[in-house]
Amino acid sequence: MNLARIPEERRPCLLVLGARGQVGWELVRTLASLGEVRALDHASLDLTDTVAIRAVIGAIAPGVIINAAAYTQVDRAETEPTIAHRVNGDAPGILAAEAARSGALLIHYSTDYVFDGTGSQPYTERDLPGPRTVYGASKLRGDQAVLERGVEAYVFRVGWVYGRRGRNFLNTIQRLAREREELSVVGDQHGGPTWSRAIARATARAVELWLRSRRDGSAAPARGIYHMAPPDHTTWHGFASEIIDALPMPDARKRPQVKSISSVEYPTLAVRPAWSVLDARLLREAFGLQLPPWRTQLSRCMGGGA
Repeated sequence: MNLARIPEERRPCLLVLGARGQVGWELVRTLASLGEVRALDHASLDLTDTVAIRAVIGAIAPGVIINAAAYTQVDRAETEPTIAHRVNGDAPGILAAEAARSGALLIHYSTDYVFDGTGSQPYTERDLPGPRTVYGASKLRGDQAVLERGVEAYVFRVGWVYGRRGRNFLNTIQRLAREREELSVVGDQHGGPTWSRAIARATARAVELWLRSRRDGSAAPARGIYHMAPPDHTTWHGFASEIIDALPMPDARKRPQVKSISSVEYPTLAVRPAWSVLDARLLREAFGLQLPPWRTQLSRCMGGGA
Protein backbone atom coordinates (compact mmCIF):
# COMPACT_ATOMS: atom_id res chain seq x y z
CA MET A 1 0.00 0.00 0.00
CA ASN A 2 1.54 3.28 -1.12
CA LEU A 3 0.73 6.50 0.72
CA ALA A 4 0.81 9.85 -1.04
CA ARG A 5 3.48 12.12 0.46
CA ILE A 6 1.94 15.39 1.57
CA PRO A 7 3.89 18.56 0.60
CA GLU A 8 5.86 20.12 3.47
CA GLU A 9 3.79 23.29 3.60
CA ARG A 10 0.58 21.30 4.09
CA ARG A 11 1.84 18.64 6.48
CA PRO A 12 -0.28 18.33 9.63
CA CYS A 13 0.94 17.32 13.06
CA LEU A 14 0.15 13.68 13.83
CA LEU A 15 0.32 12.79 17.53
CA VAL A 16 0.95 9.13 18.35
CA LEU A 17 0.34 8.01 21.93
CA GLY A 18 1.75 4.70 23.10
CA ALA A 19 4.70 5.09 20.74
CA ARG A 20 6.74 2.27 22.30
CA GLY A 21 3.99 -0.31 21.99
CA GLN A 22 3.63 -2.85 19.20
CA VAL A 23 1.22 -0.78 17.11
CA GLY A 24 2.56 2.61 18.19
CA TRP A 25 6.11 1.78 17.12
CA GLU A 26 4.89 0.81 13.65
CA LEU A 27 2.65 3.87 13.41
CA VAL A 28 5.52 6.29 14.02
CA ARG A 29 7.32 4.90 10.99
CA THR A 30 4.30 4.36 8.75
CA LEU A 31 2.79 7.82 9.21
CA ALA A 32 5.95 9.76 8.41
CA SER A 33 4.92 10.49 4.81
CA LEU A 34 1.65 12.09 5.92
CA GLY A 35 2.84 14.71 8.36
CA GLU A 36 5.03 15.70 11.26
CA VAL A 37 4.83 12.79 13.68
CA ARG A 38 5.03 13.55 17.39
CA ALA A 39 5.52 10.35 19.37
CA LEU A 40 4.82 10.08 23.09
CA ASP A 41 5.19 7.06 25.35
CA HIS A 42 4.10 6.49 28.95
CA ALA A 43 7.15 8.29 30.29
CA SER A 44 6.20 11.36 28.24
CA LEU A 45 2.48 11.32 29.03
CA ASP A 46 0.72 9.48 31.84
CA LEU A 47 -2.83 8.78 30.66
CA THR A 48 -4.07 8.69 34.25
CA ASP A 49 -3.20 12.40 34.53
CA THR A 50 -6.12 14.39 33.15
CA VAL A 51 -4.38 17.75 33.52
CA ALA A 52 -1.31 16.51 31.67
CA ILE A 53 -3.38 15.13 28.79
CA ARG A 54 -5.10 18.45 28.26
CA ALA A 55 -1.86 20.39 28.56
CA VAL A 56 -0.02 18.21 26.04
CA ILE A 57 -2.84 18.30 23.48
CA GLY A 58 -3.12 22.05 23.89
CA ALA A 59 0.61 22.61 23.46
CA ILE A 60 1.07 20.33 20.45
CA ALA A 61 -2.24 21.19 18.73
CA PRO A 62 -2.24 18.08 16.53
CA GLY A 63 -4.45 17.70 13.48
CA VAL A 64 -4.72 13.95 14.14
CA ILE A 65 -4.45 12.07 17.43
CA ILE A 66 -3.80 8.33 17.28
CA ASN A 67 -4.23 6.64 20.66
CA ALA A 68 -2.28 3.40 20.58
CA ALA A 69 -1.76 3.47 24.35
CA ALA A 70 -3.72 1.14 26.62
CA TYR A 71 -3.62 -0.89 29.80
CA THR A 72 -3.32 -4.36 28.26
CA GLN A 73 -2.48 -6.60 31.22
CA VAL A 74 -5.65 -8.67 30.94
CA ASP A 75 -5.17 -10.79 34.07
CA ARG A 76 -3.71 -8.00 36.21
CA ALA A 77 -6.69 -5.80 35.35
CA GLU A 78 -8.87 -8.12 37.43
CA THR A 79 -7.00 -6.94 40.53
CA GLU A 80 -6.27 -3.40 39.29
CA PRO A 81 -9.65 -2.28 37.91
CA THR A 82 -9.21 1.37 38.86
CA ILE A 83 -6.10 1.99 36.77
CA ALA A 84 -7.46 -0.12 33.90
CA HIS A 85 -10.60 2.02 33.74
CA ARG A 86 -8.65 5.26 34.05
CA VAL A 87 -6.34 4.42 31.14
CA ASN A 88 -8.75 2.50 28.92
CA GLY A 89 -12.04 4.15 29.88
CA ASP A 90 -11.49 7.72 31.07
CA ALA A 91 -8.47 8.84 29.04
CA PRO A 92 -10.06 8.19 25.62
CA GLY A 93 -12.98 10.42 26.59
CA ILE A 94 -10.61 13.23 27.54
CA LEU A 95 -8.71 12.81 24.27
CA ALA A 96 -12.02 12.93 22.40
CA ALA A 97 -13.07 16.13 24.17
CA GLU A 98 -9.76 17.79 23.31
CA ALA A 99 -9.94 16.59 19.71
CA ALA A 100 -13.47 17.97 19.40
CA ARG A 101 -12.32 21.30 20.81
CA SER A 102 -9.58 21.67 18.20
CA GLY A 103 -11.25 19.96 15.24
CA ALA A 104 -8.74 17.10 15.16
CA LEU A 105 -9.37 13.53 14.08
CA LEU A 106 -9.09 10.95 16.85
CA ILE A 107 -8.19 7.33 16.12
CA HIS A 108 -8.60 4.93 19.01
CA TYR A 109 -8.02 1.17 19.20
CA SER A 110 -10.49 -1.18 20.83
CA THR A 111 -10.54 -4.94 21.29
CA ASP A 112 -12.39 -8.18 20.64
CA TYR A 113 -12.72 -8.51 24.43
CA VAL A 114 -15.74 -6.18 24.38
CA PHE A 115 -17.74 -9.25 23.28
CA ASP A 116 -18.61 -12.17 25.54
CA GLY A 117 -17.01 -14.73 23.23
CA THR A 118 -20.00 -17.05 23.07
CA GLY A 119 -20.77 -16.43 19.39
CA SER A 120 -20.29 -18.72 16.44
CA GLN A 121 -20.37 -16.16 13.61
CA PRO A 122 -17.89 -13.30 13.14
CA TYR A 123 -18.92 -10.32 15.25
CA THR A 124 -20.06 -7.23 13.37
CA GLU A 125 -20.06 -3.65 14.58
CA ARG A 126 -23.82 -3.97 15.16
CA ASP A 127 -23.53 -6.86 17.62
CA LEU A 128 -24.12 -5.97 21.24
CA PRO A 129 -21.02 -6.01 23.45
CA GLY A 130 -20.95 -8.04 26.64
CA PRO A 131 -17.47 -8.02 28.16
CA ARG A 132 -16.68 -10.67 30.76
CA THR A 133 -13.42 -9.16 32.01
CA VAL A 134 -12.33 -5.90 33.62
CA TYR A 135 -10.08 -5.30 30.63
CA GLY A 136 -12.95 -5.74 28.17
CA ALA A 137 -15.28 -3.57 30.24
CA SER A 138 -12.67 -0.81 30.50
CA LYS A 139 -12.08 -0.83 26.74
CA LEU A 140 -15.82 -0.73 26.03
CA ARG A 141 -16.13 2.25 28.36
CA GLY A 142 -13.43 3.99 26.31
CA ASP A 143 -15.22 3.26 23.03
CA GLN A 144 -18.42 4.75 24.41
CA ALA A 145 -16.64 7.81 25.80
CA VAL A 146 -15.10 8.56 22.40
CA LEU A 147 -18.36 8.25 20.49
CA GLU A 148 -20.38 10.22 23.05
CA ARG A 149 -18.21 13.32 22.50
CA GLY A 150 -19.39 13.69 18.90
CA VAL A 151 -15.80 14.08 17.71
CA GLU A 152 -14.52 13.03 14.29
CA ALA A 153 -13.25 9.63 15.38
CA TYR A 154 -12.54 6.13 14.14
CA VAL A 155 -12.54 3.36 16.72
CA PHE A 156 -10.72 0.37 15.27
CA ARG A 157 -11.36 -2.93 17.05
CA VAL A 158 -8.44 -5.33 16.75
CA GLY A 159 -7.50 -8.66 18.31
CA TRP A 160 -4.63 -11.12 18.71
CA VAL A 161 -2.06 -8.44 17.92
CA TYR A 162 1.56 -9.51 17.49
CA GLY A 163 4.78 -8.22 15.99
CA ARG A 164 8.53 -8.64 15.93
CA ARG A 165 8.93 -6.36 18.95
CA GLY A 166 7.74 -6.61 22.53
CA ARG A 167 5.93 -9.27 24.53
CA ASN A 168 3.41 -11.10 22.38
CA PHE A 169 2.35 -14.58 21.31
CA LEU A 170 4.70 -14.79 18.32
CA ASN A 171 7.81 -13.96 20.30
CA THR A 172 6.78 -16.20 23.20
CA ILE A 173 6.26 -19.22 20.94
CA GLN A 174 9.56 -18.62 19.16
CA ARG A 175 11.38 -18.48 22.48
CA LEU A 176 9.67 -21.59 23.89
CA ALA A 177 10.33 -23.51 20.67
CA ARG A 178 14.05 -23.24 21.35
CA GLU A 179 13.68 -24.31 24.97
CA ARG A 180 11.19 -27.18 24.93
CA GLU A 181 10.47 -30.39 23.07
CA GLU A 182 6.69 -30.03 23.42
CA LEU A 183 4.37 -27.05 23.70
CA SER A 184 0.81 -27.17 25.01
CA VAL A 185 -1.39 -24.49 23.43
CA VAL A 186 -5.10 -23.78 23.79
CA GLY A 187 -7.07 -25.11 20.84
CA ASP A 188 -10.63 -24.04 21.68
CA GLN A 189 -10.27 -20.26 21.43
CA HIS A 190 -10.78 -18.73 17.98
CA GLY A 191 -9.58 -15.40 16.62
CA GLY A 192 -7.74 -13.55 13.88
CA PRO A 193 -3.98 -13.07 14.43
CA THR A 194 -3.14 -9.53 13.30
CA TRP A 195 0.32 -8.12 12.60
CA SER A 196 0.97 -4.74 14.21
CA ARG A 197 2.41 -3.42 10.94
CA ALA A 198 -0.75 -4.36 9.05
CA ILE A 199 -2.76 -2.38 11.61
CA ALA A 200 -0.43 0.60 11.26
CA ARG A 201 -0.63 0.57 7.48
CA ALA A 202 -4.40 0.34 7.44
CA THR A 203 -4.56 3.16 9.97
CA ALA A 204 -2.28 5.31 7.83
CA ARG A 205 -4.59 4.80 4.87
CA ALA A 206 -7.57 5.89 6.99
CA VAL A 207 -5.67 9.00 8.07
CA GLU A 208 -4.75 9.75 4.46
CA LEU A 209 -8.40 9.56 3.37
CA TRP A 210 -9.50 11.86 6.19
CA LEU A 211 -6.77 14.41 5.47
CA ARG A 212 -7.66 14.37 1.78
CA SER A 213 -11.28 15.09 2.63
CA ARG A 214 -10.18 18.13 4.64
CA ARG A 215 -8.10 19.43 1.77
CA ASP A 216 -10.46 18.94 -1.15
CA GLY A 217 -13.88 18.73 0.49
CA SER A 218 -14.48 15.10 -0.49
CA ALA A 219 -16.47 12.81 1.78
CA ALA A 220 -14.50 10.94 4.43
CA PRO A 221 -15.63 7.58 5.77
CA ALA A 222 -18.23 8.03 8.50
CA ARG A 223 -17.07 8.32 12.09
CA GLY A 224 -17.69 5.29 14.25
CA ILE A 225 -16.52 1.79 15.08
CA TYR A 226 -14.82 -0.45 12.52
CA HIS A 227 -13.44 -3.95 12.92
CA MET A 228 -9.86 -4.24 11.66
CA ALA A 229 -9.15 -7.94 11.27
CA PRO A 230 -8.03 -10.53 8.74
CA PRO A 231 -10.69 -12.22 6.58
CA ASP A 232 -10.00 -15.61 8.16
CA HIS A 233 -9.31 -17.03 11.60
CA THR A 234 -7.65 -19.84 13.53
CA THR A 235 -7.04 -21.03 17.10
CA TRP A 236 -4.09 -20.32 19.35
CA HIS A 237 -2.98 -23.89 18.64
CA GLY A 238 -3.25 -23.30 14.89
CA PHE A 239 -1.37 -20.02 15.20
CA ALA A 240 1.41 -21.65 17.24
CA SER A 241 1.70 -24.56 14.81
CA GLU A 242 2.13 -22.18 11.88
CA ILE A 243 4.83 -20.26 13.76
CA ILE A 244 6.71 -23.48 14.58
CA ASP A 245 6.50 -24.69 10.97
CA ALA A 246 8.02 -21.44 9.71
CA LEU A 247 10.70 -21.17 12.38
CA PRO A 248 14.26 -21.97 11.26
CA MET A 249 15.68 -24.63 13.58
CA PRO A 250 19.23 -25.97 13.96
CA ASP A 251 19.74 -29.20 12.01
CA ALA A 252 20.47 -31.13 15.18
CA ARG A 253 17.28 -30.04 16.86
CA LYS A 254 13.81 -31.38 16.10
CA ARG A 255 10.91 -29.00 16.00
CA PRO A 256 8.85 -29.21 19.17
CA GLN A 257 5.49 -30.92 19.07
CA VAL A 258 2.50 -28.62 19.54
CA LYS A 259 -0.18 -30.25 21.68
CA SER A 260 -3.74 -28.89 21.64
CA ILE A 261 -5.31 -28.41 25.07
CA SER A 262 -8.58 -26.94 26.30
CA SER A 263 -9.07 -23.62 28.07
CA VAL A 264 -9.95 -25.60 31.21
CA GLU A 265 -6.46 -27.08 31.14
CA TYR A 266 -4.92 -23.62 30.98
CA PRO A 267 -6.76 -21.55 33.60
CA THR A 268 -6.26 -17.78 33.74
CA LEU A 269 -7.49 -15.14 36.17
CA ALA A 270 -9.45 -13.37 33.43
CA VAL A 271 -11.77 -15.44 31.24
CA ARG A 272 -10.57 -15.48 27.63
CA PRO A 273 -13.29 -15.30 24.96
CA ALA A 274 -13.76 -18.61 23.16
CA TRP A 275 -14.83 -16.76 20.02
CA SER A 276 -12.97 -13.55 19.10
CA VAL A 277 -13.56 -13.52 15.35
CA LEU A 278 -14.33 -10.06 13.95
CA ASP A 279 -16.15 -9.32 10.69
CA ALA A 280 -14.23 -6.57 8.86
CA ARG A 281 -16.54 -6.06 5.88
CA LEU A 282 -17.52 -2.56 7.01
CA LEU A 283 -13.86 -1.50 6.97
CA ARG A 284 -13.56 -2.71 3.39
CA GLU A 285 -16.76 -0.99 2.30
CA ALA A 286 -15.99 2.35 3.97
CA PHE A 287 -12.22 2.63 3.48
CA GLY A 288 -11.48 0.17 0.70
CA LEU A 289 -9.21 -1.64 3.15
CA GLN A 290 -8.81 -5.37 3.66
CA LEU A 291 -6.08 -6.88 5.78
CA PRO A 292 -4.28 -9.89 4.28
CA PRO A 293 -5.15 -13.40 5.48
CA TRP A 294 -3.53 -14.17 8.82
CA ARG A 295 -1.04 -16.67 7.37
CA THR A 296 0.11 -14.09 4.82
CA GLN A 297 0.63 -11.53 7.57
CA LEU A 298 2.57 -14.01 9.67
CA SER A 299 4.78 -15.02 6.76
CA ARG A 300 5.64 -11.40 6.02
CA CYS A 301 6.32 -10.65 9.66
CA MET A 302 8.55 -13.67 10.25
CA GLY A 303 10.31 -13.13 6.94
CA GLY A 304 11.13 -9.56 7.82
CA GLY A 305 9.27 -8.38 4.74
CA ALA A 306 7.03 -5.43 4.06
